[in-house]
Amino acid sequence: MSFDARAFAERSRTAGRALLRASTRQKDAALSAMAAALRAQAPRILAENALDLADARAAGKNEAFLDRLSLDARRVEAMAAAVDAVRALPDPVGEVTERWQRPNGLRVRKERLPLGVVLMIYEARPNVTSDAAALCLKSGNAALLRGGSEALRSNRAIEGALREGLAAAGLPEDAVSLVPTADRASMLELLKLDGLIDLCIPRGGEGLIRFVVEHARVPVVKHYQGVCHVYVERTADLDMAEALIVNAKASRPGVCNAAECLLVDEAVADTFLPRAAAALKAKGVELRGDAPTRARIDAVPASDDDYGREFLELILAVKVVRGFDEALAHIARYGSEHTEAIVTGDAALAARFTREVTASAVMVNASTRFNDGGELGLGAEVGISTSRLHAFGPMGLKELTAQKYVVEGEGQVR
Repeated sequence: MSFDARAFAERSRTAGRALLRASTRQKDAALSAMAAALRAQAPRILAENALDLADARAAGKNEAFLDRLSLDARRVEAMAAAVDAVRALPDPVGEVTERWQRPNGLRVRKERLPLGVVLMIYEARPNVTSDAAALCLKSGNAALLRGGSEALRSNRAIEGALREGLAAAGLPEDAVSLVPTADRASMLELLKLDGLIDLCIPRGGEGLIRFVVEHARVPVVKHYQGVCHVYVERTADLDMAEALIVNAKASRPGVCNAAECLLVDEAVADTFLPRAAAALKAKGVELRGDAPTRARIDAVPASDDDYGREFLELILAVKVVRGFDEALAHIARYGSEHTEAIVTGDAALAARFTREVTASAVMVNASTRFNDGGELGLGAEVGISTSRLHAFGPMGLKELTAQKYVVEGEGQVR
């Protein structure tokens, strides 16, 4: 059966207009029903995911990819809990963010409204299907979801549960629509539908995102890479620094907020690097270091390409720096404006770091892994924007709205 992208998007747009009339109570009822359906249909979702995983293993996908694709009972419950968390958040639609009165008596206010139809293009991560659907629904947007071929069975099962929840609340099922094919031709057709699709959010590898940006005629929120640094400054608590770098690198190495480079001030390198190396190697991390690093620990020689690389696996670049300014210069050269962290006991340097480092999230004495919508209290996220337009950082409910001016008067003319 051929895929009619325009008709598909038109159904989403019709559903989006219907959501403009939906009350907060109705949207919340739908979200409750969606979470309940995810839990009830967990066995089917897991069975379909097992088939996707078997195909991915047969295709030789690496462990990081398999981790992103894999679901288990705990992860399905986390998906349902994320939908519940979004339901509990305040409805952003209609929120008044500013108001003032003009000298001629006009009353002006800015209030939030939905974007319209949000196209999500993503790879491997089935949880994105439910996260995006929940956030779009609560913010009044229709979600048009285009997952990758590797997760097509999983995503179809999840979509079925979500649409069941929408129907139970009396909302149009087309408010959440999964593109039924994963071929590139369908994606190209969708990316041309300016006027039907209001925003595209690609989430996946750099190659996918660059392909979307190159071919899109609709607005695109970009996120090319997550090259995240942890800088251990000379006044750092070294116990804290060790725990943070192990968590930032090894807890889930295949995600975009995992650390990819460790910077260590030369004043503490003799003490810190051996203990950090031992802790990281105990987790299976391969270290690639510059000459000063290798003089202190056993590490693979790092090439210049290793700095600025998103490994997405248990590999970490390490560099010894001569103070705060060299650390900032390294981050400015190699960072991707995703997440940067400093471990320090110096409040003044922490303040300088947060002011001078450009990233969607800047961490002081905390793991890079906290740059995540759920961890930051957004309920969930549709992605992390590293383009400084419209949204910067995790995109939650408010980032899925625009703002309009509402002007009230008593017959004033200009």
